[in-house]
Amino acid sequence: MRVLGIDPGLTRCGVGIVDVSQNRRATLVHVTVIRTPAGERHEDRLLTISDGIERMLDEYRPARVALERVFADTNVSTVMGTAQVSGIAMLAAVRRSLPIGMHTPTEVKAAVTGYGQADKKQVGTMVAKILRLEAIPKPADAADALALAICHAWRSPLGALAATATGSSGDLHGGALSRERPAAALTSAQAVWFAAEQAARQPQPNQRRAAR
Repeated sequence: MRVLGIDPGLTRCGVGIVDVSQNRRATLVHVTVIRTPAGERHEDRLLTISDGIERMLDEYRPARVALERVFADTNVSTVMGTAQVSGIAMLAAVRRSLPIGMHTPTEVKAAVTGYGQADKKQVGTMVAKILRLEAIPKPADAADALALAICHAWRSPLGALAATATGSSGDLHGGALSRERPAAALTSAQAVWFAAEQAARQPQPNQRRAAR
């Protein structure tokens, strides 16, 4: 499976492409960061990013596209720019009839490190290890884009396996998996990841208190 991961951002938009085999071995295909200067007109910056994403899709022809799910932040202008870039990426993928996966930062961290609260250095280190790279991809936007692509590729086949084992279905489009415990059909590596991913979905103590 070839997956194109996008870490959306207006100043720096990370784009990472990986090939992942059925045994979960991931290989780097390409990684870059599309940059736009803050002094440019907003619409011109969006056009630059759009053109860059379109080129990546046409040149590398991924089977799926993975995006970071936009979440609320106190910096409204940053969130709006990120959301606009996400919309551009989604439109480019839909035009090519490519499935789109949306993943939260916690889900991505859990997938590549086994810990949903990992920091950027830990994510970058694991991305380099998974892809057998000599150095961590820089800047962090590049490593994050690759982590998104790896996360989506690993979650997609695992969702199918979990569905078979538990008799329930997984939503690959949105990245959701069955919450049941995986059966012995999963490999040991998949079982470890599955447990970490499920733990990351559990609300943290402060979140439970807020819900009350």
